[in-house]
Amino acid sequence: MTRKTVRIAMNGVTGRMGYRQHLVRSILALREQGGLDLGDGTVLWPEPILLGRREYALREIAERHGLEHVSTDVDAVLADDGVDIYFDSQITSAREEAMVKAIAAGKHVYTEKPTATGLSGALELARLAHAKGIRHGVVQDKIFLPGLLKLKRLIDGGFFGRILSVRGEFGYWVFEGGWQSAQRPSWNYRAEDGGGIVVDMFPHWEYVLHELFGRVTSVQALAATHIPQRWDESGKPYDATADDAAYGIFELEGGAVAQINSSWAVRVHRDELVEFQVDGTEGSAVAGLRRCRAQHRCATPKPVWNPDLPATEVFRDQWQEVPDNGDFDNGFKAQWERFLRHVYADAPYRWDLLAGARGVQLAELGLKSSAEGRRIDVPEISL
Repeated sequence: MTRKTVRIAMNGVTGRMGYRQHLVRSILALREQGGLDLGDGTVLWPEPILLGRREYALREIAERHGLEHVSTDVDAVLADDGVDIYFDSQITSAREEAMVKAIAAGKHVYTEKPTATGLSGALELARLAHAKGIRHGVVQDKIFLPGLLKLKRLIDGGFFGRILSVRGEFGYWVFEGGWQSAQRPSWNYRAEDGGGIVVDMFPHWEYVLHELFGRVTSVQALAATHIPQRWDESGKPYDATADDAAYGIFELEGGAVAQINSSWAVRVHRDELVEFQVDGTEGSAVAGLRRCRAQHRCATPKPVWNPDLPATEVFRDQWQEVPDNGDFDNGFKAQWERFLRHVYADAPYRWDLLAGARGVQLAELGLKSSAEGRRIDVPEISL
């Protein structure tokens, strides 16, 4: 067995997602399992280089996990021929410039979404990467979640018949930061810093809908800022200039309609923080992060509307749990493994910068739809 060291520059690991999901639960988890076995006698050993602006924070993380390489000089790291991959989980407004530099340096690139603050920038990144001949990928973690993998199994098995509609509910109450600290960073609520729930979540909904049900062909959205004032990490009040809730209707190729509510100003009364209900001619299912429950046509009850009498059926009890039928790994780690196999074993990989640009496009058109109060077609994009 040959061990190949893969040096990965990880920019933004002091942030919540960059640290928890990408460094600890993906790259370090791969090291804990002994590396990634490519199946040809080669094991990839990821060696992270922690990048960021705050050297003290980077060194604290490195010491905590026994890592060696830390830098605040992105240009110097990109100039190092021994660095194979550049990964970006910075704030959105800083991502595009760093990605352009990484592509120009000939690094394979893997990045969080959204890939840029606008469609033109996202498409330019895809074009630059294609012209450079590098491998590139965008994080699309939701489709690797156990609940959605089970949902995909139902779709592939023909369970639904003709799919009619998709209804999604996502969100939770993010504290304002005054009397209780907020669970999300303050920049998420400042449009000038690239914040907003449309910019954050519509790219997710694009790839979920595209992968499972079909391409989005039109969007009609209403974005709102329900909480106009919040408090930042130092306890200072600030005006929330970005949307914290969005209500979207998406037409899909093939005729299905999706409705998805996204909110950081909603209290949870559902089993999981995100749930999708899919209704088809032959059956329905409700999928969350981990669970998926289904109801076939032959087991569907026949309720009759009568508001004068209490319901006699417990509708939730009439759904069947979809079994795991396998082991599910962390979704972020699973996609990291696929990207590494793509780079070093030429495995197929479709979640690239062009796919990421589709997400940016949907967010951009969603905001335009909200501002203009109308439904907007979503054209196909290409390099």
